[in-house]
Amino acid sequence: MDSPAPVAPARKRLADYRPPDWLVPDLALRFELDADRTLVHARMQVRRNGSHPAPLRLDGEELELLSLTINGVARPQNASPEGLVLEIDGDEAVIETVVAIHPAANSRLMGLYSSGGNLCTQCEAEGFRRITFLPDRPDVLTRYQVRLEADAARYPVLLANGNPGAAGALPDGRHFAEWDDPFPKPAYLFALVAGDLKPLEDSFTTMSGRHVKLGIWVAAADVPRCRHAMESLKASMAFDEQVYGREYDLDVFNIVAVHDFNFGAMENKGLNIFNAKYVLADPDTATDWDYDAIAAIVAHEYFHNWSGNRVTCRDWFQLSLKEGFTVFRDQQFSAHIGSPAVKRIEGVRQLRASQFPEDAGPLAHAVRPDSYAEISNFYTATVYDKGAELIRMMATRLGAAIFRAATDAYFDRNDGTAATVEDFLAAMASEGLESDLFRRWYEQPGTPRVTVSASHDAGAARLDLVIRQTNPKRPDAPPLPIPLRLAAFARDGRKLVQRDDLLLREAETRLSLDGVAEAPILSLNRGFAAPILVEPAPAPDDLLVLAAHEDDSFARYEAVQQLMLSALTASAAAKQAVGHAEVVTAATALLAQAGDDPAFVAETLLLPSEALIGDRMASVDPEAIHAAREGLRQSLLSALREPLWTAWRACDAPDGQSPRAKGLRRLKGILLSLLLADDGADAAQAAFAQFETAANMTDRMSALTALSHSQAPERDAALHAFVARYDLLPEVLDKWFLAQSSSIRPDTRAVVEALAQHPRFDARNPNRLRALVLGFAMNQTRFHDREGAGYALLAGHVLSADRINPQSAARLVQPLARWRRLADPWGPLMKAELEQIAATPGLSKDLTEVVTTSLA
Repeated sequence: MDSPAPVAPARKRLADYRPPDWLVPDLALRFELDADRTLVHARMQVRRNGSHPAPLRLDGEELELLSLTINGVARPQNASPEGLVLEIDGDEAVIETVVAIHPAANSRLMGLYSSGGNLCTQCEAEGFRRITFLPDRPDVLTRYQVRLEADAARYPVLLANGNPGAAGALPDGRHFAEWDDPFPKPAYLFALVAGDLKPLEDSFTTMSGRHVKLGIWVAAADVPRCRHAMESLKASMAFDEQVYGREYDLDVFNIVAVHDFNFGAMENKGLNIFNAKYVLADPDTATDWDYDAIAAIVAHEYFHNWSGNRVTCRDWFQLSLKEGFTVFRDQQFSAHIGSPAVKRIEGVRQLRASQFPEDAGPLAHAVRPDSYAEISNFYTATVYDKGAELIRMMATRLGAAIFRAATDAYFDRNDGTAATVEDFLAAMASEGLESDLFRRWYEQPGTPRVTVSASHDAGAARLDLVIRQTNPKRPDAPPLPIPLRLAAFARDGRKLVQRDDLLLREAETRLSLDGVAEAPILSLNRGFAAPILVEPAPAPDDLLVLAAHEDDSFARYEAVQQLMLSALTASAAAKQAVGHAEVVTAATALLAQAGDDPAFVAETLLLPSEALIGDRMASVDPEAIHAAREGLRQSLLSALREPLWTAWRACDAPDGQSPRAKGLRRLKGILLSLLLADDGADAAQAAFAQFETAANMTDRMSALTALSHSQAPERDAALHAFVARYDLLPEVLDKWFLAQSSSIRPDTRAVVEALAQHPRFDARNPNRLRALVLGFAMNQTRFHDREGAGYALLAGHVLSADRINPQSAARLVQPLARWRRLADPWGPLMKAELEQIAATPGLSKDLTEVVTTSLA
């Protein structure tokens, strides 16, 4: 008998938005902090918003209501599981509540919870309602005054939003600290931290001469590993002043690092709370990727002070208003402090790895979705990364100076308000952007496909192009405005024509380019000007010309990647080896240039992932794709063994974080992976020697990762040495779990099952769960076994996680959502596990939404 179909949870709709019935101008909070039972005293002033008889609705979840008064008069304590509904006489009132909450028992990590003996909060998107009663929506802006009281020995540091006020001792070994935030903010930006922490302190002088005290608060032993984060913070503050004219507005800016966190970091006003992996770094414990991620995420959260805090979101449908814009801003910052070409390549690779598949699958949604059941499921690559590409297109269209004027208008018009996408577009329109057209990008899911047909008239020296755009997800939707940068090259590498100002507005665009006397080779979407798929790919001979002569770094990278993808998809489709001559030619040329630009060569030599290869195919056969990719790796090693060894030996990098040093280390790791393509003893020994002698985590980790796929005895020796060295550093030990869960060895699933019983595995910790379980689910080779055992393993962890932390479960299950893309037998087996999950009683709303959408 079939299981009953799961019932999709009720959805909230953008079309149903209405302003809040009541506003809360001021809120005073007093916390009697304790891990087991915290008392929260709240005194709020409320004001009716408009002329209506609606009651006051206060959101609240899992709160033990101890007292309730309205204008000093006690009221019955009649809270529902969703909160309180209060009838108020008149248009203003003072509401006072006392509630009890239980931080140590809060495994969801939303609201106030315990992490490593400290207390901290996470309130975005709807976590404040787990602290006390309040209208928990982003368009209710409130001025907060906070008093924290706690045991002075257990919680010597007491932090909250805003500026510090009075502090002192209380009876019975307790103490207090008061904090005042003068800027009205929504509840999702509230934060507090209490714990035994030490600061790395510094300061920053703003462009108007204000002195800001900076602090990064961590366990005492971790203070030396905060210097890079602090320097990144100061660089971010300077960048926001120089590029956007935005100055910091409080007297202090604090960051706290915690090891138990659902996200990367949180931009709470004046008190950012970070996942420790994005704060702690030194050369022995952090890779170059970690250093770059720390800089980007510190910048991202700081930039939110304006694009998110001073101007916040009217409702959660507008999430990309703050996140897409701020991702674009942090990408600008990363390019500013690093290599712009490499950062663009990395950004596009990430977009293609996460957002393009999302747009093509059942979880596709617009950058501004029109409905949701659980908002935590919409912190997605579409909202963040595609949202950033939309901002990039607008910035490119307007040019840097005009875009700056438009963002100034946006900030100035909307400061202190809860804004919408329309408010942002109106500011862009004030400086000349075709905002009515660009709004379509926010409303349509799916990745546009752009097809270009070319006709060359040698006699007239003219190139005629017919450019068509379609959106498979919304075939009847109006055409999108697509900025398109293109160039045409002669076969000897001369550039014949270049256009950077094109904006496709129609479903079909016809374009004539004069002065093209000889048959051209087209280079399209240079710089990845728009998040689109361009078809068809140029012929291999044409791609070799572009790989050799393109002066746009991204387009040159793209030419080599398309050469690889053409060979890989052909091999996977035919389920047999194909020739790799053109790829070998391109790789040979790249190796010859490795000393000039090692970072670019490294990114360009990196083979497309198995997931990306599958995205380019009508139906995904994981075994055929893996065989094709391994075949290309072995072909490159066979043809270029000596050049690869020579280049690897030449990759000794100086210490430090200069772009060249990082590029050399990145190239060294990619070359080592290629050298191990046939699992030869010489390469395994070289990898282990690199592991043992490495002076930094980047070289050590690239050797460990390469060895993790090997059958050589050096693999086990390296893993044992790594865990012995870093056993007590959680953010480093995550790398050890991930290296094993990502291995292509046949025994990987058994290894993952054993590691789930390891004493250092903690399913309550999102970082550790992602490293082991999600790492395995993203392992295309071993997750997709023919018996479905990998899917069953994931499903078991999903159900376990749902009982602990529904947000973690909703993220873990998403690899199964792509079941329709997989050929038999894999697709039906994935679907069966989804159905088993769906039939389980008591699923969270978070998990139910993802599963029912995936099966619909």
